[in-house]
Amino acid sequence: MNQNHFPMHGKVQALSGMDDRRDEFIDLDRLVGMVRRNWKLAAIGGAIGLVLGGLYLLSAPSVYTASTRILLDQNLSRFAEDEPQSRNPLQMDSVVLNEVEILGSSRLARTVAQNMGLDENDAFLNPPQSFVGWVKSGLRSVVSIISPPPELTEAEAANARLGKAQYLLQSGLTAERVGRSFVIEVSYRTNDRILAGDITRGYAAAYLADQLDANFEATQQATAWLQGRLEELRTSSQSAALAVERFRAENGLTAARGELISEQQLSELNGQLILAQAETARASARYRQFQSIVDSGPQNAVQNSTISSADQPGTEAIVDLRQRYLQVAQRKTGIEEQFGADHPQAVALGRQEAELTQQIFRELQQLTNSYRNEFEVAQSREQSLRDNLDLLTGQVPETNTAMVRLRELEQQANTLSTLYQGFLTRYEEASQHQSFPIAKARVISPAGNPVSPSSPRKTMTIALSLVLGLMGGAAVAGLREFRERSFRTGAQIAPELGLRFLGYLPYFDRRIVAAAAAQSAANGEGEALMPPEMRFAAMAPGSSTAESLRHARMMVDAALPDKAARVIGFASVLPGEGKSTTAANFAALLAASGRRTLLIDGDMRNPGLSRALLRPPETGLVDVLGGATPWHGALLQDKYTQTILLPSVMRRNFTPTAELLSGAEAATLISEAREHFDYVVVDLPPLGALLDARAFEPICDAFIIVAEWGRTPRELLRSALESHREIGSKAAGVILTKTDMQKLGLYGSAAGPEQYTGHYGAYYSDKT
Repeated sequence: MNQNHFPMHGKVQALSGMDDRRDEFIDLDRLVGMVRRNWKLAAIGGAIGLVLGGLYLLSAPSVYTASTRILLDQNLSRFAEDEPQSRNPLQMDSVVLNEVEILGSSRLARTVAQNMGLDENDAFLNPPQSFVGWVKSGLRSVVSIISPPPELTEAEAANARLGKAQYLLQSGLTAERVGRSFVIEVSYRTNDRILAGDITRGYAAAYLADQLDANFEATQQATAWLQGRLEELRTSSQSAALAVERFRAENGLTAARGELISEQQLSELNGQLILAQAETARASARYRQFQSIVDSGPQNAVQNSTISSADQPGTEAIVDLRQRYLQVAQRKTGIEEQFGADHPQAVALGRQEAELTQQIFRELQQLTNSYRNEFEVAQSREQSLRDNLDLLTGQVPETNTAMVRLRELEQQANTLSTLYQGFLTRYEEASQHQSFPIAKARVISPAGNPVSPSSPRKTMTIALSLVLGLMGGAAVAGLREFRERSFRTGAQIAPELGLRFLGYLPYFDRRIVAAAAAQSAANGEGEALMPPEMRFAAMAPGSSTAESLRHARMMVDAALPDKAARVIGFASVLPGEGKSTTAANFAALLAASGRRTLLIDGDMRNPGLSRALLRPPETGLVDVLGGATPWHGALLQDKYTQTILLPSVMRRNFTPTAELLSGAEAATLISEAREHFDYVVVDLPPLGALLDARAFEPICDAFIIVAEWGRTPRELLRSALESHREIGSKAAGVILTKTDMQKLGLYGSAAGPEQYTGHYGAYYSDKT
């Protein structure tokens, strides 16, 4: 058999490389398709959101908000301060934030509650509750019944009411900065609009009074503390100044500068020593370089290129001699090449070359001795400077120690004097502020009584509920789209599996099938063995089901042009995907068209096709392959479609079905069936868990893969075909069964064939 005709031949090996598929960008068409498929979910989510929003509005009590604005004005105290304190913007930001925290503090809330008597106000302590509040109250009531609270004294009860009032005040209060200004907006929310205005105004008054009290207390405490500290600092400063003068007199230190060693002199000696060290290093390097040249011998010394360097002092004569030497050597070489080494002129030039060599070497020796003398002089000067510096610094260790101690005492005296002057200034300022306390804040926008509630906002609540509901529905829809792992369109077949798409088989409508069966019975077209859904293609040859099966037959015939009889296996990856029904309809359609067709139920462990027959068989494929019954004796015939069936009958004992299908008996059965039938259609077990289909592959000409629309996992089918490459190489294509034709158009692309399935309704008929 020529397998090149099959689309999977030579391509199954590449399926493993499909793991590197990249996610595609969501285009507009895909987005529109997602909306069309899931708009009902979004609508349901929106409706739920509206219902919940309405319930919230019905249960939520009205809340009123009153607000006032307080300006932190540093200019209010400019008349009481000699020099107004300047702060940078960062410090002012910190000041504003601190005041915001003060406004929201528990101390200020307790003061407001006491001033307004809110701890005795039942309307304030027990406001109307929302639905959530009622639930919490009910739970607290149940808990109190189970575990009753301890009895409180009158004082404890009063303190508890005050604590509750404080908590409610803090819960309803909002204090925040207005932009980047020095204005703080104070707002209070409550169910009573009159009480909202009163509490806001009470907060502003309590805050201003608290600021005055805090400033007065702070200046009073600072004045008392500074007064005691001034006496201590005055005594300490005087004692430190006397200690400095006493130490100077005892150690004989001058009062002008107090230095016995000139720091400038030490610095100059250090500088001279550094220069001397550098000069010694240069002289040493030069001397050692030329000494190594002399030690190498006269001949090597002449050849050394260092002696011709222009930056070496005293080498002018050597350079001239070396140039003469090179000229003589060049002439000597030319004569020797022309006349030989024994030529008189060559011999004379050789003697002249040797004399120049000795002259150069003597000059090098003299120059090396000169460099040695320079090195020794530089070394002696360096050592002299080092000795002078050591002598100068070693004479005054005790005096330096005394100077360090003197500076320490002077620093201590200066510090104490500065502290005393600073504390004296602060004491005078605190005394002035204590006599003139002024708050550095004022109310610029007094609070009024609110007219309308601030919450709940009905329009916003309804709109937000709708939006959140739609978003929730969209999230559920997106999750469903994200979890989509099955086949929805025929265009997914080739990229995922490398196979041809053979067509859609619609989900069988029971009413249509029953009507077709009734019409066939009324026409008296023969006794049927197969149920109506398994011969629907033959009963309704003009249906889309029959058209898809004809397309599958054409693909098989095109792939097997040289076959007189064709063995076609139907396989799926999971049970319940419509494989048996598809195989039966395929065989019925062939038989109804006049083709001799044998339908074999090869699923011997779960013979769903045989169980669906209107008359249960007594013998089957297991008996035939086991040798108990000849295959001719186990055949049944559907009189309506003229299809010949070889059923399967389950046996109680386990039968190795894979071995039966791969044995010689199965090969003999198929070989003999080829002689009597035009087509042999075999319903095989699923590929996912059994080896029966793989065992049957050598004697099968082609396979048709059945996948359920919207159910068969793409990855599972692809993996199964990778595991059964021999089956994939013979696969003619894939049929999608149980297709919802009404929803099919929601999954295809904008210009895909799925969008136009309804346009061909006039060409199809489900009637017999």
